[in-house]
Amino acid sequence: MQRTLTLSRDFPNATVHLMNKTPSRIAELLNDLESFYGPQQPSWPTDPYLFLVWWHCGYPASDAACAKGWSALNKSIGVTPEKLLAASPERLAIALKPGGMVPELRAQRLKEIAMRVKDQFDGGDLRTALLGPPDQARRELKKFPNIADPGVDRILLFAHIAPIAAVPSNCPHVLVRILLGMERENYGVNYREAQQAIDSQTPAAFDARTRAYLLLKHHGQETCKRTNPKCNQCPVSAKCAYFAGKYRGRRASLSQRLNPS
Repeated sequence: MQRTLTLSRDFPNATVHLMNKTPSRIAELLNDLESFYGPQQPSWPTDPYLFLVWWHCGYPASDAACAKGWSALNKSIGVTPEKLLAASPERLAIALKPGGMVPELRAQRLKEIAMRVKDQFDGGDLRTALLGPPDQARRELKKFPNIADPGVDRILLFAHIAPIAAVPSNCPHVLVRILLGMERENYGVNYREAQQAIDSQTPAAFDARTRAYLLLKHHGQETCKRTNPKCNQCPVSAKCAYFAGKYRGRRASLSQRLNPS
Protein backbone atom coordinates (compact mmCIF):
# COMPACT_ATOMS: atom_id res chain seq x y z
CA MET A 1 0.00 0.00 0.00
CA GLN A 2 1.25 3.50 -0.84
CA ARG A 3 0.77 6.69 1.14
CA THR A 4 0.86 9.93 -0.82
CA LEU A 5 2.25 13.21 0.52
CA THR A 6 1.96 16.50 -1.34
CA LEU A 7 5.29 18.25 -1.72
CA SER A 8 6.14 21.89 -1.06
CA ARG A 9 5.42 24.87 -3.23
CA ASP A 10 8.62 24.15 -5.20
CA PHE A 11 6.92 21.06 -6.69
CA PRO A 12 3.21 22.03 -6.77
CA ASN A 13 2.26 19.28 -9.23
CA ALA A 14 4.36 16.49 -7.79
CA THR A 15 3.52 13.78 -5.30
CA VAL A 16 5.74 11.44 -3.36
CA HIS A 17 4.83 7.80 -2.90
CA LEU A 18 6.26 6.27 0.25
CA MET A 19 6.90 2.78 -0.99
CA ASN A 20 6.98 -0.42 0.99
CA LYS A 21 10.73 -0.18 1.60
CA THR A 22 10.46 3.35 3.02
CA PRO A 23 9.53 2.37 6.61
CA SER A 24 13.10 1.20 7.19
CA ARG A 25 14.26 4.77 6.58
CA ILE A 26 12.59 6.10 9.72
CA ALA A 27 13.66 3.05 11.72
CA GLU A 28 17.26 3.60 10.63
CA LEU A 29 16.96 7.32 11.24
CA LEU A 30 15.76 6.82 14.82
CA ASN A 31 18.49 4.29 15.48
CA ASP A 32 21.10 6.76 14.24
CA LEU A 33 19.69 9.57 16.37
CA GLU A 34 19.61 7.35 19.45
CA SER A 35 23.19 6.22 18.86
CA PHE A 36 24.26 9.87 18.68
CA TYR A 37 22.15 11.46 21.44
CA GLY A 38 21.43 8.44 23.61
CA PRO A 39 17.99 7.25 24.78
CA GLN A 40 15.64 10.12 25.61
CA GLN A 41 13.15 10.49 28.43
CA PRO A 42 10.34 13.04 28.79
CA SER A 43 11.28 16.00 30.97
CA TRP A 44 7.64 16.81 31.68
CA PRO A 45 4.93 15.08 33.73
CA THR A 46 2.97 12.60 31.63
CA ASP A 47 -0.27 12.69 33.65
CA PRO A 48 -2.73 14.84 31.64
CA TYR A 49 -3.65 17.21 34.46
CA LEU A 50 -0.07 17.64 35.62
CA PHE A 51 1.04 18.28 32.05
CA LEU A 52 -1.52 21.07 31.72
CA VAL A 53 -0.14 22.67 34.87
CA TRP A 54 3.48 22.20 33.74
CA TRP A 55 2.69 23.68 30.31
CA HIS A 56 1.57 26.93 31.94
CA CYS A 57 4.56 27.14 34.26
CA GLY A 58 6.70 28.79 31.59
CA TYR A 59 6.29 31.38 28.86
CA PRO A 60 7.33 31.30 26.13
CA ALA A 61 6.68 27.62 26.75
CA SER A 62 9.89 25.61 26.53
CA ASP A 63 11.19 22.66 28.49
CA ALA A 64 13.65 24.88 30.35
CA ALA A 65 11.17 27.66 31.17
CA CYS A 66 8.40 25.27 32.21
CA ALA A 67 10.82 23.30 34.39
CA LYS A 68 11.85 26.46 36.26
CA GLY A 69 8.26 27.52 36.90
CA TRP A 70 7.22 23.97 37.78
CA SER A 71 9.96 23.63 40.35
CA ALA A 72 9.14 26.96 41.97
CA LEU A 73 5.42 26.21 42.01
CA ASN A 74 5.92 22.81 43.63
CA LYS A 75 8.17 24.27 46.32
CA SER A 76 6.02 27.25 47.27
CA ILE A 77 2.41 26.15 46.67
CA GLY A 78 1.93 22.70 45.17
CA VAL A 79 0.18 21.57 42.01
CA THR A 80 -3.03 19.81 43.08
CA PRO A 81 -6.30 21.50 42.11
CA GLU A 82 -7.05 22.20 45.76
CA LYS A 83 -3.74 23.94 46.38
CA LEU A 84 -3.92 26.01 43.23
CA LEU A 85 -7.45 27.13 44.01
CA ALA A 86 -6.57 27.98 47.60
CA ALA A 87 -3.61 30.18 46.63
CA SER A 88 -4.17 33.84 45.86
CA PRO A 89 -3.53 35.02 42.28
CA GLU A 90 -0.70 37.20 43.55
CA ARG A 91 1.02 34.31 45.29
CA LEU A 92 0.63 32.11 42.23
CA ALA A 93 2.12 34.80 40.01
CA ILE A 94 5.15 35.12 42.28
CA ALA A 95 5.66 31.36 42.19
CA LEU A 96 5.42 31.30 38.39
CA LYS A 97 7.76 34.23 37.78
CA PRO A 98 10.92 32.07 37.37
CA GLY A 99 9.21 30.50 34.32
CA GLY A 100 9.25 33.70 32.30
CA MET A 101 6.82 36.26 31.02
CA VAL A 102 3.20 37.08 31.97
CA PRO A 103 3.11 35.19 35.30
CA GLU A 104 -0.16 36.91 36.23
CA LEU A 105 -1.91 35.59 33.13
CA ARG A 106 -0.46 32.12 33.67
CA ALA A 107 -1.68 32.19 37.27
CA GLN A 108 -5.18 32.92 36.00
CA ARG A 109 -4.95 30.06 33.51
CA LEU A 110 -3.87 27.64 36.24
CA LYS A 111 -6.88 28.58 38.34
CA GLU A 112 -9.14 27.96 35.33
CA ILE A 113 -7.56 24.54 34.77
CA ALA A 114 -7.77 23.58 38.44
CA MET A 115 -11.41 24.66 38.70
CA ARG A 116 -12.47 22.75 35.58
CA VAL A 117 -10.65 19.57 36.54
CA LYS A 118 -11.95 19.63 40.11
CA ASP A 119 -15.56 20.41 39.19
CA GLN A 120 -15.99 18.42 35.97
CA PHE A 121 -13.77 15.37 36.28
CA ASP A 122 -14.66 13.43 39.40
CA GLY A 123 -12.68 15.53 41.81
CA GLY A 124 -9.61 15.82 39.59
CA ASP A 125 -9.27 12.49 37.76
CA LEU A 126 -8.80 13.88 34.28
CA ARG A 127 -6.96 10.85 32.90
CA THR A 128 -9.83 8.46 33.56
CA ALA A 129 -12.23 10.86 31.87
CA LEU A 130 -10.07 10.79 28.73
CA LEU A 131 -10.19 6.99 28.35
CA GLY A 132 -13.33 7.10 26.21
CA PRO A 133 -13.52 7.62 22.43
CA PRO A 134 -10.45 9.53 21.14
CA ASP A 135 -12.58 12.22 19.46
CA GLN A 136 -14.31 12.93 22.73
CA ALA A 137 -10.99 13.09 24.59
CA ARG A 138 -9.69 15.51 21.97
CA ARG A 139 -12.71 17.79 22.38
CA GLU A 140 -12.33 17.83 26.15
CA LEU A 141 -8.62 18.64 26.08
CA LYS A 142 -9.06 21.46 23.57
CA LYS A 143 -11.39 23.19 26.01
CA PHE A 144 -8.36 23.91 28.19
CA PRO A 145 -6.39 27.11 27.51
CA ASN A 146 -3.52 26.98 25.02
CA ILE A 147 -4.13 23.36 24.01
CA ALA A 148 -4.51 22.69 20.28
CA ASP A 149 -4.21 19.46 18.30
CA PRO A 150 -0.41 19.04 18.71
CA GLY A 151 -0.80 19.38 22.48
CA VAL A 152 -3.66 16.90 22.50
CA ASP A 153 -1.59 14.39 20.53
CA ARG A 154 1.28 14.75 22.98
CA ILE A 155 -0.94 14.34 26.04
CA LEU A 156 -2.76 11.27 24.74
CA LEU A 157 0.46 9.59 23.64
CA PHE A 158 2.56 10.15 26.76
CA ALA A 159 -0.31 9.42 29.13
CA HIS A 160 -0.64 6.04 27.36
CA ILE A 161 -4.23 6.78 26.43
CA ALA A 162 -3.87 6.44 22.64
CA PRO A 163 -0.71 5.60 20.60
CA ILE A 164 -1.14 8.64 18.38
CA ALA A 165 1.60 9.58 15.92
CA ALA A 166 2.38 12.79 17.80
CA VAL A 167 4.86 15.28 16.37
CA PRO A 168 6.90 17.71 18.52
CA SER A 169 5.01 20.99 18.21
CA ASN A 170 8.14 23.13 18.09
CA CYS A 171 9.88 21.20 15.31
CA PRO A 172 7.53 19.46 12.85
CA HIS A 173 10.01 20.46 10.14
CA VAL A 174 12.60 17.86 11.22
CA LEU A 175 11.11 14.77 9.61
CA VAL A 176 9.84 16.72 6.59
CA ARG A 177 13.35 17.99 5.90
CA ILE A 178 14.95 14.58 6.23
CA LEU A 179 12.44 12.76 4.02
CA LEU A 180 11.44 15.45 1.53
CA GLY A 181 13.77 18.41 1.73
CA MET A 182 12.77 22.02 2.31
CA GLU A 183 9.74 22.29 4.57
CA ARG A 184 6.70 24.40 3.74
CA GLU A 185 5.94 27.77 5.23
CA ASN A 186 2.59 26.48 6.51
CA TYR A 187 2.94 24.97 9.99
CA GLY A 188 -0.18 22.83 9.69
CA VAL A 189 1.01 21.23 6.46
CA ASN A 190 4.41 20.43 7.97
CA TYR A 191 2.76 18.89 11.01
CA ARG A 192 0.41 16.74 8.93
CA GLU A 193 3.16 15.51 6.62
CA ALA A 194 5.38 14.56 9.56
CA GLN A 195 2.46 12.89 11.31
CA GLN A 196 1.54 10.90 8.20
CA ALA A 197 5.11 9.64 7.90
CA ILE A 198 5.25 8.55 11.55
CA ASP A 199 1.81 6.98 11.33
CA SER A 200 2.69 4.94 8.26
CA GLN A 201 6.23 3.95 9.23
CA THR A 202 6.27 3.26 12.98
CA PRO A 203 4.34 0.63 14.95
CA ALA A 204 1.16 1.91 16.58
CA ALA A 205 2.63 1.25 20.01
CA PHE A 206 3.34 3.62 22.89
CA ASP A 207 7.03 2.76 23.23
CA ALA A 208 7.74 3.15 19.52
CA ARG A 209 5.95 6.45 19.13
CA THR A 210 7.15 8.08 22.33
CA ARG A 211 10.68 7.13 21.26
CA ALA A 212 10.16 8.72 17.85
CA TYR A 213 8.71 11.87 19.40
CA LEU A 214 11.53 12.31 21.89
CA LEU A 215 14.36 11.69 19.43
CA LEU A 216 12.91 13.99 16.77
CA LYS A 217 12.27 16.66 19.38
CA HIS A 218 15.82 16.48 20.72
CA HIS A 219 17.29 16.55 17.21
CA GLY A 220 15.19 19.60 16.35
CA GLN A 221 16.25 21.45 19.47
CA GLU A 222 19.94 20.58 19.31
CA THR A 223 20.84 20.34 15.63
CA CYS A 224 18.02 20.63 13.06
CA LYS A 225 16.91 24.04 14.27
CA ARG A 226 14.16 25.87 12.44
CA THR A 227 16.58 28.67 11.59
CA ASN A 228 20.31 28.15 11.13
CA PRO A 229 20.33 24.34 11.36
CA LYS A 230 23.71 22.83 12.23
CA CYS A 231 23.88 20.62 9.16
CA ASN A 232 27.63 20.09 9.39
CA GLN A 233 27.18 18.58 12.85
CA CYS A 234 24.14 16.46 11.98
CA PRO A 235 24.41 12.71 12.62
CA VAL A 236 21.94 11.92 9.81
CA SER A 237 23.04 14.42 7.15
CA ALA A 238 24.03 11.58 4.81
CA LYS A 239 20.36 10.50 4.75
CA CYS A 240 18.82 13.97 4.72
CA ALA A 241 17.13 15.35 1.59
CA TYR A 242 17.36 18.91 2.90
CA PHE A 243 21.12 18.58 3.37
CA ALA A 244 21.56 17.02 -0.05
CA GLY A 245 19.59 19.72 -1.81
CA LYS A 246 21.23 22.55 0.07
CA TYR A 247 24.85 21.48 -0.26
CA ARG A 248 24.67 20.44 -3.90
CA GLY A 249 23.51 23.93 -4.77
CA ARG A 250 20.19 22.64 -6.10
CA ARG A 251 17.11 20.79 -4.92
CA ALA A 252 17.48 17.04 -4.67
CA SER A 253 15.43 15.24 -7.28
CA LEU A 254 12.36 13.32 -6.21
CA SER A 255 14.05 9.97 -6.79
CA GLN A 256 17.12 11.06 -4.83
CA ARG A 257 14.97 12.18 -1.91
CA LEU A 258 13.13 8.91 -1.57
CA ASN A 259 15.81 6.52 -2.81
CA PRO A 260 19.19 7.88 -1.67
CA SER A 261 22.18 5.93 -2.89
